[in-house]
Amino acid sequence: MKMVRFYLENLSLITILIIAFFVWSSRFESCNARQDKYWRQSKTAPAETVFLQKEKGYGVSHDQSRTFSKFVDYHYIWADETMATNQGQSSATFNVYDYGAKGDGHTDDTKAFEAVWAAACKVEASTIVVPSGSTFLVQPVSFAGPNCAENIIFQLDGKIIAPTSAGAWGSGLLQWIEFTKLKGITIRGKGVIDGQGSAWWHELPTLSPNSEVTGELSKKMPGTKPTALRFYGSTNVTVTGITIQNSPQTHLKFDDCTSVQVSGFTAASPANSPHTDGIHLQNSRDVLIYSTDLACGDDCVSIQTGCSNVYIHNVNCGPGHGISIGGLGKDNTKACVSNVNVRDVAMQNTLTGVRIKTWQGGSGSVQGITFSNIQVSGVETPIMIDQFYCDGSKCSNKSSAVAVSNINYVDIKGTYTRNPVHFACSDNLPCTGVSLDSIELKSVGEDSQPFCWNTYGELKSVTVPPINCLQSGKSRKPIVHC
Repeated sequence: MKMVRFYLENLSLITILIIAFFVWSSRFESCNARQDKYWRQSKTAPAETVFLQKEKGYGVSHDQSRTFSKFVDYHYIWADETMATNQGQSSATFNVYDYGAKGDGHTDDTKAFEAVWAAACKVEASTIVVPSGSTFLVQPVSFAGPNCAENIIFQLDGKIIAPTSAGAWGSGLLQWIEFTKLKGITIRGKGVIDGQGSAWWHELPTLSPNSEVTGELSKKMPGTKPTALRFYGSTNVTVTGITIQNSPQTHLKFDDCTSVQVSGFTAASPANSPHTDGIHLQNSRDVLIYSTDLACGDDCVSIQTGCSNVYIHNVNCGPGHGISIGGLGKDNTKACVSNVNVRDVAMQNTLTGVRIKTWQGGSGSVQGITFSNIQVSGVETPIMIDQFYCDGSKCSNKSSAVAVSNINYVDIKGTYTRNPVHFACSDNLPCTGVSLDSIELKSVGEDSQPFCWNTYGELKSVTVPPINCLQSGKSRKPIVHC
């Protein structure tokens, strides 16, 4: 009997110890599991680890890659998923209201925007939220790297407005809202950036005498007009869904950027708003613009020096000045543009359709350009190359020029009001390799003949109207490359 009691007592003790061990073990594993989810792996982790995870199906598609944070201990996490910080668990979403914004359209919310940026800048794949249903007055501001984390998202669903007082701009600024030196920056949403540009458009008589903006016009605005939204020195830049309206000057500008994507974007300003380009590209490479509506007072898209690998498709343009490469080579500078493809574009009531314009005296080259499936309606001059471009300042004849070669026009159709084709090429450096295929342009007024000067190329099909002025063969002048 004593032996049985001793056996049962020891069996109970062993059972208790086993149960205790399993409880302790499960808690330890639970803790480790939480660490697996939130612990951020060092950036020095072996690259092959990420590669192996992608091979096993844990990678992300190209379209999704910007919405994920960096690799986190064998897991990808969404940008809005909670993650650990030094202060404990916190959300990767940062709302401007939590940083003091009022959103009433009158209070200056600039400091709140600066504060929310400072916080989000520290967290990779963080999201800044500008809520819908509110209007935020923001002074000129720069959201700057290069010490920010990568892949920040600026979710714009509300409205941001610019100040209309002359004092807010000092002696003049080149931009209003700026993002600089960032790796992976996305602005997306259904919101609006309103530059309130009528404060700068002195010649527009459309304002009410009693309006707040009109009152501000009594204080002269600076001569330098700002771009509404500018990206500088950044890579993997995305702008999608938003509207920029009434910009004092250019609506959206990319300067020295690589891997740019613009989609579902709208630029909206009156036809007589001066110098209000829709999208302006300069020194930028690998650019994709599509599914976009551009109405402005200048070029719908302006492609300047230093741009290459630019692809534009499914864009509505008008009013405006069309899609332009240039002006290039101003003040005897060197300009280089190459590999530009523009297709599936509709233009209505624009000054020009597709245009290349260069200043006399410049150097460099424009080459490898294709315009295809361009529908024009009521466009003054649908097809233009102008190597004698002058914006109204004193312009004198000079022997040097930016070379223009390998320019292709395919399926350009619709109506014009002034001149169907205008090719004015340099006396000393003719345009070469200009090809035209399936051109059908009809006048809505008096018929006028295509104009060509020193332009060499090929007609690949019968054109309407006939373009008999194009010179066949090749120029004796050497082709210039940048």
